[in-house]
Amino acid sequence: MLMKVLKYPFWLLYRIWFYVLVALPIIVLLPILLAAISREKWYPFFFKLARFWSKFILIGMGFSWKIENPQKLEKGKSYMFIANHTSMIDIMLMLICIKHNPFVFVGKKELARIPLFGYFYKRTSILVDRSDAKSRRGVFIRAQRRLQSGLSICIFPEGKVPEEFVVLDTFKDGAFRLAINHQIPVVPLTFLDNKKRFSYTFFSGGPGLLRVKMHSMLSTAGLSIENTQQLNEKARSVLLQALEVDQNN
Repeated sequence: MLMKVLKYPFWLLYRIWFYVLVALPIIVLLPILLAAISREKWYPFFFKLARFWSKFILIGMGFSWKIENPQKLEKGKSYMFIANHTSMIDIMLMLICIKHNPFVFVGKKELARIPLFGYFYKRTSILVDRSDAKSRRGVFIRAQRRLQSGLSICIFPEGKVPEEFVVLDTFKDGAFRLAINHQIPVVPLTFLDNKKRFSYTFFSGGPGLLRVKMHSMLSTAGLSIENTQQLNEKARSVLLQALEVDQNN
């Protein structure tokens, strides 16, 4: 009990330090970042800066990472990247995992309200208001333009961060419908340690290893929109099995 009480000041400072690390590179690189987002064709350069930003944060937080079974992704080809969503560091870890295939996030519009980070998130990601059907339909139009320019898409298909006791929530269909419509492979990734290291529970977490299991890509060749639910369930079962095996070890 005493040890847990002594951890509270550490957890408080650890959370504050995270936001310092998030903001510091943005402030220092602000002119370069603003230039990088001024034209869509310069997005790959912004993506490189975002990967540097991610490494700066995770290393500064005392994290290291290990990517198991990394897939050989074809440079210049578009993919649909998906992962379980448990932590504020999911975005950073995803950026680190994918090196040569710049992607844009599809995410909830609430993140755009975060100072500094929110401005760049709004300018470079596809925002969606999940309570608005018109906003959800608009995602497909904006995603199509990004895919046609050679970029990939990343979606956390749970659509939200589930409660702490939920291993993996049900998946929304959007990521899989998009993948089928554009006939691009789905690349599932399982984040095995993000919840333990830095979840949304304020007084929790700490430095350590972040393991990522990158699974074999799921082909959409020949699939039609009627196969959306089947692809959804297949992708979810891949992630769920990896999480359950890890929990039992």
